Amino acid sequence: MRPLPVLAALGALALAAGCAAAVPADPSPGTAAALPGFGTGATPEYDAAAVRALAVTDAELAPGWHVTLMQPGQNDISSPPETADVPACQPVLDALTPSKGAAGPLAEADLDIARSGDGPASLYTAILAFRPGRAAAVHGGLDRVLGHCRAFTSTAGRHRLTRIDTPTPEGADAATAFTLTDETGGAVIAQRALVARSGDVLAVFTTLDATGRPAPAPDPGVVRAQLAKLRTR
Repeated sequence: MRPLPVLAALGALALAAGCAAAVPADPSPGTAAALPGFGTGATPEYDAAAVRALAVTDAELAPGWHVTLMQPGQNDISSPPETADVPACQPVLDALTPSKGAAGPLAEADLDIARSGDGPASLYTAILAFRPGRAAAVHGGLDRVLGHCRAFTSTAGRHRLTRIDTPTPEGADAATAFTLTDETGGAVIAQRALVARSGDVLAVFTTLDATGRPAPAPDPGVVRAQLAKLRTR
């Protein structure tokens, strides 16, 4: 079971909300730390390999954890656009099925991080690299959506979106946590996410539960290790 693609499409969410801040045409030096393979000018170079190199590895985690780098572009969920009955919540659904022209990260790496003995449980992690200033705008847009959207129905079913108070983890500049519950049909699927920003990179940590129980919090050791690696870029 994969997490809903809303987390890998946060750029689309912010733009759909109409609240993504404008990026300066020529950011001044120091506006954002440069990623390996990315420039700090108006048109940073696209380098997917550089973003994959930012992903945490088995050796950087506690014994028993295993990291699988997922193939880009794979998505288990494909559905037509949905419409929310609450306009303020529509950006969430727009992010689930973003249009082909929606702006997003310059590059992305998706990880499936699992621990021996945990069965099918996984911690899905997305590393999203943006142009200078864009990651902060996307994160701010997410905060605004969470401030206006609580519960809504769509053409596919019922959903609940709840912000979770969370401290900013060590190594992050800002962080937001929330749960998204899909109550469509008889099954209740709960998704919990921690979105942490480090400079111009967003790290999105996601867990799922389809048993009717709350999704567990992302493992703090994995979160610390991934954010520490982002800080060393």
